[in-house]
Amino acid sequence: MPTVLRIGSFRFHFYSNEGNEPAHIHVRFGDGECKFWLDPIILASNRGISPHDIREIERLVFENKSLLLESYNEYHSI
Repeated sequence: MPTVLRIGSFRFHFYSNEGNEPAHIHVRFGDGECKFWLDPIILASNRGISPHDIREIERLVFENKSLLLESYNEYHSI
């Protein structure tokens, strides 16, 4: 599970066995985890993260979209 980015307590990562899905990023925060599709940026799933923190994570995904997409595509050789 490669970590792409850490901002504060948010850890942005993906799983190595998910190359057949559209580009996305998982974000771990405390005991929760969410997943955002990257193009377009849409919340795909959320388990245990508050709406307030989801909005902050979404903002960070938008700000770092290029890096996240590049890292995902490079790792999955797309």
